[in-house]
Amino acid sequence: MNNPYEVLGVSETATDEEVKAAYRNLAKKYHPDNYTDSPLADVAEQKMKEINEAYDMINQMRQKGKGTGSTGSSSYNANSSSSQFYNVRIYIQRGLLDQADQILENTAQSMRTAEWYYLKGMIAYRRGWSEQAFSYFTTACNMDPDNKEYQAALNNMQNQRAYNYGGYTQTNPNATGSSFCDVCAGMMCANCLCDCCRMGC
Repeated sequence: MNNPYEVLGVSETATDEEVKAAYRNLAKKYHPDNYTDSPLADVAEQKMKEINEAYDMINQMRQKGKGTGSTGSSSYNANSSSSQFYNVRIYIQRGLLDQADQILENTAQSMRTAEWYYLKGMIAYRRGWSEQAFSYFTTACNMDPDNKEYQAALNNMQNQRAYNYGGYTQTNPNATGSSFCDVCAGMMCANCLCDCCRMGC
């Protein structure tokens, strides 16, 4: 589905009360009872389904972020739900790469932190775009060299390049299949993201 915040018409920084109010207003507007015997009944039903899914997703994301500790890298608390890109991490975990990438692409240049580049790298890697992933991870590490999460992802990519005997080739985004090394590195990168979101992988 689309960005759940966009579905409800609120920003990602909206309070729980603001989210709830937006949901109630939309639910009142599109409730099926308002469209009995109307040619728009099917449209209203679909819209109501999207509204419910968006509200549920936001609640789930926010509940998973509560109670997380402040442990982690001294330069970045990856477990914090207050992270600017917390929702992007959730989307990546769920395989919703287009939604995750849309949020990142809509981020102002001045807000594109080391985490932004790391998450762009994760999306590129999951899409099989290894060269771009390597470039994003390298930038993230250059911007925040003490971050273990970013360094682990970069190390995995460097190991993959070494495995290919120096004959590293950009993976074609349209190609299918992957080598054993690709699978291993992918699992290791996924584990980094999993651990920091504490999604129970």
